[in-house]
Amino acid sequence: MLTPAQRQFLNHCRVAHLATADGAGMPHVVPVCFIVAEDRIFIAIDEKPKQARGKKLKRLANIAANPNVALVADHYHDTDWSRLGWVMIRGAATVLNDGSDGNDHALAQRLLQARYPQLAAMTLTGLPVIAIQITRVASWGNLATSRPI
Repeated sequence: MLTPAQRQFLNHCRVAHLATADGAGMPHVVPVCFIVAEDRIFIAIDEKPKQARGKKLKRLANIAANPNVALVADHYHDTDWSRLGWVMIRGAATVLNDGSDGNDHALAQRLLQARYPQLAAMTLTGLPVIAIQITRVASWGNLATSRPI
């Protein structure tokens, strides 16, 4: 579903913004670490102070109530607007928990830890992963020259 240019742009982006909405449609947007894996996006849930206090992350609660999400990765260049570009993914999100989803959870964590050295230093076993099944893709800009610096 992703074009080669869209996939390459996403692979160069280090951060994206995940938009979720609760059951009443109230939006919530957060920056996330992610990786593209075929027709899915995996998003890391790392060690967070909120989890230590027993509070469920808003993005996870929202996905439980409403699995429809959007993810945007973009590049802004202040002086050369010909380099602007973004890719937006829409899809249905699920939360993968350790052991409950076959090998997808472990695969996602391995891929994410390989992409982000900061995650490689963390113990992620037992922490959830968000998986987005891509259903729609939109993009804008010159993705070939819009790579982040």
